[in-house]
Amino acid sequence: MAVLDIHDLGSAMKPGMRLLGLDLGDKTIGLAISDSLLSLASPLETIRRAKFTADAEAIRRIVEERGIGGFVLGLPVNMDGSEGPRCQSTRQFATNLTERIDLPLALWDERLSTAAIERLLVDEADMSRRKRAGVVDKMAAAYILQGALDALRHRRAARP
Repeated sequence: MAVLDIHDLGSAMKPGMRLLGLDLGDKTIGLAISDSLLSLASPLETIRRAKFTADAEAIRRIVEERGIGGFVLGLPVNMDGSEGPRCQSTRQFATNLTERIDLPLALWDERLSTAAIERLLVDEADMSRRKRAGVVDKMAAAYILQGALDALRHRRAARP
C-alpha cells in the first residue's frame, strides 16, 4: 500500500482498527498505539533496531496481536522545513514497510517531539537520564501519534 496523506489515513482503514505510531531512530524504534476510536495515543514499547527484516517482523507481530489497521511514522523534518538525509531514510523505511505489511501509512512531521518529551520527563517527572533512555522513544512515538490523531479528529469535526 502507498504512503498516504494523513487526512486519507482514517478512511483507508477498516473501522475499529487502531493506529501504530512509530518514532524511527538509528538504534531503536519507539512504538505507540491508538485506541480503536482513533482519539488517544499511548506509549507501547521500544524495539532495538536490527536489520530491516527483523524490524519489520517485530512490527508485524504487534500488528497481528493488537488489531492495527495503519501506521503513522514520524518524519524528521529540519527546523526550517527542509528535508535532509534522515527524511530520505525514513521515507525509504516507510516504502519498505508498506511493501512488507499491506497497511496504510502516513508520515507526520515530528519536529521537536523528542525534545518536548525530554523536557517533560526532566521538568515534570524529574526522571534521571538512565530512566529517560528507556522511555523517551515510545513517549516520542505517542507524541507523534497524538498529533496525527488530533489532526484526523479536527478534520472529521470540520466536515459538514
